[in-house]
Amino acid sequence: MPNTKLHPNRGEFTWATGVALAFAAGLWIAAVSAPSARAQSVKESVVYSFTGGANGAYPDWGVITDGAGDVYGTTGEGGDTSCEAPYGCGEVFKVTKTGVETVLYAFTGEADGRYPDGTPLVRDAAGNFYGTTYEGGNFSCGVGDGCGVVFKLDPSGNETVLYSFVGGNSDGQYPLAGLTRDPEGNLYGTTIAGGGGHSGSCSPGCGVIFKVDSTGKETVLYAFTGGADGGSPFAALIHDKQGNLYGTTLGGGASGDGAVFKLDSSGNESVLYSFQGGSDGESPFSPLVEDAQGNLYGTTSGGGPSSMGTVFKVDTSEHETVLYSFTGGTDGGYPLGGLVLDGKGNVYGATEHGGNAPGFSGAGVVFRVDTAGKETVLYTFTGGADGGNPAYGSLLLDPKGILGGTTSVGGAAGYGTVFKITR
Repeated sequence: MPNTKLHPNRGEFTWATGVALAFAAGLWIAAVSAPSARAQSVKESVVYSFTGGANGAYPDWGVITDGAGDVYGTTGEGGDTSCEAPYGCGEVFKVTKTGVETVLYAFTGEADGRYPDGTPLVRDAAGNFYGTTYEGGNFSCGVGDGCGVVFKLDPSGNETVLYSFVGGNSDGQYPLAGLTRDPEGNLYGTTIAGGGGHSGSCSPGCGVIFKVDSTGKETVLYAFTGGADGGSPFAALIHDKQGNLYGTTLGGGASGDGAVFKLDSSGNESVLYSFQGGSDGESPFSPLVEDAQGNLYGTTSGGGPSSMGTVFKVDTSEHETVLYSFTGGTDGGYPLGGLVLDGKGNVYGATEHGGNAPGFSGAGVVFRVDTAGKETVLYTFTGGADGGNPAYGSLLLDPKGILGGTTSVGGAAGYGTVFKITR
């Protein structure tokens, strides 16, 4: 699997020998071109180009929409540039459908959190946003940078920290995933470390599944061991009407290559599928999406015949099918984000690399995989003004078939974009 860049100024996150909070530079190697189709009459438009500084930089994690065409998301840097000067500690932003950006909140890097890397934001009916930050909060946690927070942002831009992680062997630390919210207002998420449930493969713990209620009380629902049950859940959870939660882990599982799991409403975890690290894929960074029949779809960042990642399906009998394997050529490589599903059973996503942009790695593609496993490249990024390297965020798909998302770099100033694709 690749060494995966969070963004240029804050190092890397990798899974290696268990929990991996190692930060090291990574190279990306492209393979030969793939036998995939090319879409016709597709137009990509940059809705907004981030400029760095107070306007934000590196929106790695995608966006959500309010239904009126405006989108909301986070950047990993920018905002309050006095925080971690000159880069900034990230922000929550709004971009209107006409391309006007408003900074709703800029993190200071203190008790309010820093680096809102979680994807995606969650919004309630009153217009409040909920999310996580990777660091900040309780500065006695970790190496003095804080272990992250769960936050609420009201429509007036006032931030409230609902919970600050303590870390170590208790509540978890470093929430890199976004949240999911139930009808009662409870928030559910994951941390990639902490929890204390480790078997020696990761320390201080292999991550947790947590719940934060409307009063700010946190409950650890499950602590991963890094063994057969999985370890270091990187992606957001999904939940069903019965209260079951589903997700992926970057490592652990029967072969140590990641897992798809279910946590029932009683706190019992079961592994629905363990990746073997071969043609079936390995190391899923992405959240899952569920169809009406209960089948789960996702991506792996590595594995497949070319080791460039896969699109997979896990059915209700816990059988995994690889729908498409990337080669790293014109078809794309390293799909780090999740998928979106249309009414016909087609799935859409993006790869961080591959395509035909200049250089040895490519700037990524937006793709569709149909029910027969045929991949169509809808758009190939150049890494220039159109953006490049769409990373962890899932795409948006509206009823008209318009796709939207973010690129982590590129755009007019090189700090990333909000884009849309019309067909």
